Amino acid sequence: MLLSTLTLAVSMVFAVSSPAWPSQPATLTSLHAVYALDNAQAAHRIHAIFEATVVYSRGYERLLYVQDDNEAFFVSPPTNAEFLAGDRVLIKGDTQASFRPLVVASDVTFIRHGDLPKPVPATFADLIRAQYDCRLVTVRAKVRAADLVNGAKRSSRLQLVMADGHAEANLDSEDEWDLIDLLDDDVEITGVAAGKFDDKMQQTGVVLYVSSIANVKILKNVNTHPWSLPLTPMDQVLFGYNVQDLTYRVRVRGTITYYQPGAAVVLQDGSRSLWIRTHTRNPFRIGEVADAIGFPEAHDRALNLADGEIQGTGIYAPLRPKQVSWEQLAFWNSSRPDGHQNDLVSIDGEVVTDVREATQDEYVVVSDGRLFTAIYRHPREGVVQPMRQVPAGSKVRITGICTVDTNAAIPGQEVPFNILLRSVDDISLLAPPSLLNVRNLVVLIGFLLLLLLAVGARGWVMERRVRRQNAAAAYIERKRGRILEEINGSRPLAEIIEEITELVSFRLNGAASWCEIFDGAQLGNRPKELSSFRVVSETIPARSGPPLGMIRAAFDPLTHPRAAESETLSRSAGLATLAIETRRLYSDLRHRSEFDLLTDVHNRFSLDNYVDRQIEKARENASVFGLIYIDLNDFKQVNDVYGHQVGDLYLQEAAKRMKRQLRGVDMLARLGGDEFAVVLPAVHNQAEVEEIALRLERSFDAPFTFGGYALNGSASLGIALYPEHGATRDSLLSSADAAMYAAKQTKKNGHTSSRDSQKREVTYRERS
Repeated sequence: MLLSTLTLAVSMVFAVSSPAWPSQPATLTSLHAVYALDNAQAAHRIHAIFEATVVYSRGYERLLYVQDDNEAFFVSPPTNAEFLAGDRVLIKGDTQASFRPLVVASDVTFIRHGDLPKPVPATFADLIRAQYDCRLVTVRAKVRAADLVNGAKRSSRLQLVMADGHAEANLDSEDEWDLIDLLDDDVEITGVAAGKFDDKMQQTGVVLYVSSIANVKILKNVNTHPWSLPLTPMDQVLFGYNVQDLTYRVRVRGTITYYQPGAAVVLQDGSRSLWIRTHTRNPFRIGEVADAIGFPEAHDRALNLADGEIQGTGIYAPLRPKQVSWEQLAFWNSSRPDGHQNDLVSIDGEVVTDVREATQDEYVVVSDGRLFTAIYRHPREGVVQPMRQVPAGSKVRITGICTVDTNAAIPGQEVPFNILLRSVDDISLLAPPSLLNVRNLVVLIGFLLLLLLAVGARGWVMERRVRRQNAAAAYIERKRGRILEEINGSRPLAEIIEEITELVSFRLNGAASWCEIFDGAQLGNRPKELSSFRVVSETIPARSGPPLGMIRAAFDPLTHPRAAESETLSRSAGLATLAIETRRLYSDLRHRSEFDLLTDVHNRFSLDNYVDRQIEKARENASVFGLIYIDLNDFKQVNDVYGHQVGDLYLQEAAKRMKRQLRGVDMLARLGGDEFAVVLPAVHNQAEVEEIALRLERSFDAPFTFGGYALNGSASLGIALYPEHGATRDSLLSSADAAMYAAKQTKKNGHTSSRDSQKREVTYRERS
């Protein structure tokens, strides 16, 4: 989700200054007219009404790319309506400036479905220079990684290695098996070119948007499955390391605003600044103008130079830090891309606390009611200066380099940042802490309370202690009872585990407690540095099989072990076992109720519910959808001749092939035996249903090879369109079933051509 959100931010608006137009410009009536604008012109919000062809749409993220001929740009749609690649649409809206001019639409209307523009072959150099920005392109690459992405809707993300760089592809597919099959393959991908950007709208990477797994063509399939590779000892993993880096060296100039010898230099030139990783230890002054040479790279959407060499110019021109607020640093506003990553800034605040670590000093500061950290890194060589003691509550001005976590940058949301200090003098004391503050009041009230408690009778103290113990015992039992109820309820497992660790912490007088699930997350309150604690652990047993995890508690090392510690952890481990195994059993039962266990596609129950939802949706929107009924021809012969094991493999491969022909919104379900059905929600007429049915039928053309046999398979298909062929689920299924049966009978009676009959007839032969 993070990546798709950042890519959307690329297409959002940022303000640019431009001269006033002499008169209100006329309405733009073509995609070409909008494309011909520059950002200064687009910033005037010129009204536009034009037709264009959709090359990519992701409605739930408000992504829409359109193209005509060799011209394309981004459109910000008004709703989350879905469009298909190839749809011809009418767009009404206003232009705005962005990385390239775009249109913020007030209305997008479907006209018809047509052909896509011809994709243009592109290299990494073309894409990183945004030469084909928003256009349909074809690239060749090797798949380095393939993962599912959980968001409003599941999709896939591919990490690609091209001939001269790395790229990322966002694929509208949630088929995990297809992703595993792509690892290490050489592929040709067709999609829309886009980019990754930092908080200053500087391009830091390449992204492709791919609408279907069908747009990923395998050029060379690896013979070895990645998960069948031999195990490599961990100390030998670099034996497989092989990099050919052809990046050329560049030279930049700016004023030195930060210097850590042997580690890093920051150069700033106006509003631009650059982090340079260097090994040089030559003396340089902060404020000196210097040249740097190095090799450009981008990590976590941040630009920097690697292996930098620095050369001073002898010109001393120190920069004045920019005075900023917490909000200016912590929020990336896509309409004003003036981020401060690596910039020299000053910010006022109040010291909360300070900490000296082995390699750096840290000051926790509050500004505008929000916290950030100022860090002074100790020099690698020489004497480390004493930490500057700043009393808590002091008003200070922090000057240094702003470092933003750009990997977590989401427009309009808070982004973590730190301030790197050049020296201890970068903290200026503005005002000492006030005597009338919360801390002093707390101390005074505490003293009075202690005095009051000392006057109390010993009997009253003992009575109070007994009451507290009874109340604690009652609380523990109530908490435990509530946890047992929630285990059988709908509360998320992570929250239940956290509540168990809270119960442990309460029972052990506030000791930090956490749970480590072996195949999952770490939950609870785990201290950062365990070396300074005495840690007690208890295994979370499973009723069968290996343990499920560990539950731990951390105590002051000066305390002695108590029997209550192991007893509390043992009881809590039992609760955790019950919670984990109960939820896993529920998840397994739910999956079995909705999916076919053999082919891992939806079952008849899921199909019925989905068809009912589509009928309700179609009635609301006065739309249509399609249904395809599929029967595998002569499947009984496969079981009779080769056995049920080969028959099961045949069903699994057939389901996998059919699923590859479908779009992300389509549903494939196994009705039973050799019968399948496909629901097509995003269609407009019967011709589109017939086109998908033909793709499904042709997916059986290639032989099925497994178990020492090569089988030629085929299928009979029948289609139905709602509401033309049925207004209810049963009538629609009956219509499609009847159409499939008619098609099967037509083949058997020889009404098809001899060539088609020969091609579609199911034959089975042993592989020689």
